[in-house]
Amino acid sequence: MLTRRLFALGALAGAASLAGCMSTPTARPLGYQPVPALEPTGSEPFAVAPTDINAIPIPYRRQLSRAPAGYAPGTIVVDTTNRFLYLVGDDGTAIRYGIGVGREGMAWSGSATIKRKAKWPTWTPPAEMIARQPEVAKYAGGMPGGPDNPLGARALYLYEGNRDTLFRLHGTSQESSIGRAVSSGCIRLMNEDIIDLYQRVPTGTEVVVLQNRRARTEAVT
Repeated sequence: MLTRRLFALGALAGAASLAGCMSTPTARPLGYQPVPALEPTGSEPFAVAPTDINAIPIPYRRQLSRAPAGYAPGTIVVDTTNRFLYLVGDDGTAIRYGIGVGREGMAWSGSATIKRKAKWPTWTPPAEMIARQPEVAKYAGGMPGGPDNPLGARALYLYEGNRDTLFRLHGTSQESSIGRAVSSGCIRLMNEDIIDLYQRVPTGTEVVVLQNRRARTEAVT
């Protein structure tokens, strides 16, 4: 099962103490517990620049957290207010990733399903973006994947039924964008984090994007 792999493959330390701290509803926050990335599967056609972890504040580094309340194991919950993405486990915990989100007025919220996953995806700017930024019109037919592609090393495509929402969970190499509202509406993770998330979730995964309200959980600081 997906949720059994989430943490077994992460080689998380302190399982016994974790069980103890989850024993009562009034348990203290978990504290910073980094989650090791899964071992990459296969070779990469392009080099993945290593993340400068020191450039990312501790709250936005990949770590173990309490799971947001009310979501089934395996669900991805995106808390745009706090700039966190949670992958919900089945033991009251979640893997939490720091994210960059859409600029004010350009963000999307709602429930969707991952119906497509891509490695080093092609980026095709939507017509609305081309109207706002004519300089990207040269990529109307698609920009091939690679280190300079805005979608980074991986993309997870969000659909409502059979309709493409045009929003993605995708990679970036820009550490400074994590924890900020800077993108054109999509949710960005560091390339190392989106590669990790890509390996943990299958197509069919439910994604809930919360806008202007925070996920009900105890934040790890």
